[in-house]
Amino acid sequence: MEYETPLFFHVMGYAADAEGDVIDMVSGNPDWEPPESLREGLREYADFDADRFQYPPSEGIRPLREEIAARRGVGVSQVVLTNGAGEANYLAMARALERGAGSEVILTDPVYSYYPGKTTMLGGRAHYVSAGADGQLDPSVVRAAASEDTAAIVVNTPNNPTGAVYPEATVHELVEIAETNDAILVSDEVYDHYDLSGTFTSALSVDSAHRIVTNAFSKSLAITGFRVGYAIFPPHLVDDAKSRHMLVNVAGSRPAQYAVLRALQETDPAYHEANRDLLRERVDLFTGALESAGADYVEPDGAFYVLARFDGYPGTLETVEQLIDQAGVAGMPGSAFGESASSWLRFALVTPRVEEAADRLAEYVA
Repeated sequence: MEYETPLFFHVMGYAADAEGDVIDMVSGNPDWEPPESLREGLREYADFDADRFQYPPSEGIRPLREEIAARRGVGVSQVVLTNGAGEANYLAMARALERGAGSEVILTDPVYSYYPGKTTMLGGRAHYVSAGADGQLDPSVVRAAASEDTAAIVVNTPNNPTGAVYPEATVHELVEIAETNDAILVSDEVYDHYDLSGTFTSALSVDSAHRIVTNAFSKSLAITGFRVGYAIFPPHLVDDAKSRHMLVNVAGSRPAQYAVLRALQETDPAYHEANRDLLRERVDLFTGALESAGADYVEPDGAFYVLARFDGYPGTLETVEQLIDQAGVAGMPGSAFGESASSWLRFALVTPRVEEAADRLAEYVA
């Protein structure tokens, strides 16, 4: 079986091996600080008794699951802590497909490039629907594509790579489409703290047995290396998800989960607002420089990516390597996110050098 292998690690390695100064805008690794309370939680954990260094409950430590459940308005038994949002999405898609209610997975185009590989790995068949130039998804397009063979509809809001944030009406209609076709809406909401539009709506706002919400603290707490994520399942789907999680991972990191719990309990909302303000400033700097150079771009409403387009520079791996070698800026090829993004390049705004990066790109392609 051949899997669709994402290009992220190839591009990151190529940029790391390049000669000269390269501004890294490849992957969504926040360059800002995690909450101080998270660091304090790690320091505290180092002095715990030895029994706290052993296996945690497979589904995650109960205090963190209780904290998540209280914040999201669900039962604690519905929450499974996972190895980042990546495993959360894997478990959600697996539960959708193994119900015997179809083998098709509806994905958007552009698409976050790990979803297709998971679909193949789980024995599903991808069916792509266009999300449009701005990344917004028209529910009528999804409704037309859905059928009795649809097992899952997988969406990401705020969206990577487009920055689109789906309005409440779209989210509610996507849940209704899943219900009508006995499918599962898998809503990946890992960028929920980076909604710049004020319009984000979680799929949890709809009480339904046909939706699974996935998330992680990788982005919201700037800890992509901790791998603490979670999935919220309908009650009838959660037990088998816990079993699969146990068989694949046994359990997650107990110290990381404890530190996240401390951060959730003690971090002021001002921490998140300051990070959104930083991101808004970077969006303005980057897109302003692109606009001055006459480049096309997609203004993001959330997440922390910008799609940019330069005449004569298609969104291919070859173009990305050329820009690394000759312009000193590393981004991702739009082709990695689907056919509709093949003329675009995606840049992650996770460096204080975003304006310099845009200036370098503009100067090189001029």
